[in-house]
Amino acid sequence: MELAYPPFEMIDPQGGPAGVSVDLALALGKSLGEEVQIVNLPFDGLIPSLQTHKIDLIISSMTATPERAKSIAFSDPYLTTGLCLLVGKNSPVQSVADADQPGRTIVVKQGTTGHIYATDHIKNAHLLVVDKEDACVLEVAQGKADAFIYDQISTYQNWQRNQATTRPLLKPFQQESWAVGLRLDDAALLAKVNNFLKEYKAQGGFERLGDKYLKDQKEAFRKLGYPFYF
Repeated sequence: MELAYPPFEMIDPQGGPAGVSVDLALALGKSLGEEVQIVNLPFDGLIPSLQTHKIDLIISSMTATPERAKSIAFSDPYLTTGLCLLVGKNSPVQSVADADQPGRTIVVKQGTTGHIYATDHIKNAHLLVVDKEDACVLEVAQGKADAFIYDQISTYQNWQRNQATTRPLLKPFQQESWAVGLRLDDAALLAKVNNFLKEYKAQGGFERLGDKYLKDQKEAFRKLGYPFYF
């Protein structure tokens, strides 16, 4: 995983890995009777590292896309979210169609599904690709970009941290599912992971993760009438 996506993947004050995905990985390891080693890698290096056997699993808020599924296997989905927008506080932009206009700039994080969506669908606006989430948010906060395409959870959090300069458009314009990534030839492990995910959900594991790490977001999304992720 890339430990740069709180509260899912992050580094705690003691310098260790923490977050939803870390707890999920440890619970999976316990279920399998295996010791877990968390390896912190850049997001765009996760699939190559899996393919070259440097890691065995990807649990890093990764969206299961048809393109990625050509090179790796995915577990059953464990979370549903969607792409939405972070825009400037006083911006007239109300939708992705509004943002995709001549003279406007849309920023995306390299290698994310927001980047993939923008490459396929943004036809009129200037597309700015950067490698860090914080840098994308800063582009919008400083008025250099009109919109940042990212997932709902992160967009909500980035707005919370930048309420004076940004505004979230949380209604998703593309639904997505996150899943665990595995090598294509690892069918036995895939079956074990899917069985774990089913049992973990049935035992309330995901509900507990939501309460532990995403309590404010759960309440906010309930008020907005959007379904919560797990």
